[in-house]
Amino acid sequence: MIETPLIRNRSHTSLQFRCFPELREYHWILALLSSLCFLSVLLGNSVLVYVIRRVQHLYSPMYFLICMLCVVDILVVTTILPNMLFTLLFNWNHISLVGCLIQMFFTHFLSSLESTLLLAMALDRYVAICKPLRYTDIMNLSMFLKMLFFTLLRSLSIMSTLVVLASSLWFCSSNSIQHCYCDHMALVSLACGSTEKNNAAGLAVIICFVGVDIPIIFFSYMKILKVVLRAAAGSEARLKAIHTCSTHLIVMMCFYLVGTISFLSHNLNLPLETGINTLMGVMYILIPATVNPIIYGVRTKEILHGLQRLFKLREKKILTLKISPSGKGQA
Repeated sequence: MIETPLIRNRSHTSLQFRCFPELREYHWILALLSSLCFLSVLLGNSVLVYVIRRVQHLYSPMYFLICMLCVVDILVVTTILPNMLFTLLFNWNHISLVGCLIQMFFTHFLSSLESTLLLAMALDRYVAICKPLRYTDIMNLSMFLKMLFFTLLRSLSIMSTLVVLASSLWFCSSNSIQHCYCDHMALVSLACGSTEKNNAAGLAVIICFVGVDIPIIFFSYMKILKVVLRAAAGSEARLKAIHTCSTHLIVMMCFYLVGTISFLSHNLNLPLETGINTLMGVMYILIPATVNPIIYGVRTKEILHGLQRLFKLREKKILTLKISPSGKGQA
């Protein structure tokens, strides 16, 4: 009789993930698919970063932003996927509360960085197409550093607040997180006290990133579309602008559509099954990171041409090394 209140007043220091428990017999298939996605993310984004760094004519703000996006994609997937694979393959599903809070911070911090980078890319395209004569004056190194500082400051301050509020909660009922990683609302749902502040903070994050970033991005592309439609039909500049902007819009739809549904389902208690909620949360991280390098690599001609040039240079070097010894032997 005395033990019950003591247990209720004790916060769990160790938590466990329940990653698709209803699909336990298919965990190896989920692990295989996740591993393929992980390899694709690492390879695709690394190749894109390598090409942008090596090809000199890609040294411009837009490509630096794409490069940063690739780095963020690699980091955010690395934050959750190794632990998720261990859970699926070996049922190593335990994590300390401190470890969970650290993972939660980096997952949401990096995701918010991605949102701000997409916003910066939209503004970059707006200046490039709507104010082309002033592009080099506006999008200079000073502006780039200011954008970087704003990106880091906004994400760091908001996500730190989120984690600090979550760390103040007591987790004394269940220690099972109905997710494959430490999602904010999945962790908060385990608390046995009031979570009003945490729910309000979660909604504030959605308003700050989704409610602010999406309207600005939408407004930017509406202005771009207005300028593009004024250009002569079939002109090279018009076709290039439409192609570049449609590429960015595809990436943004992949990120915001899945992310918005995932966030709102938790914060507004939408009637979605736990498995679907978990899947949405995982897809929100994996889909953008997997498809971004494919979309940018295939649809951006400058990056594709840069990649082809690097391969040709590599082939020439290999052929030169193979021919050189035989040439010496003949002499």
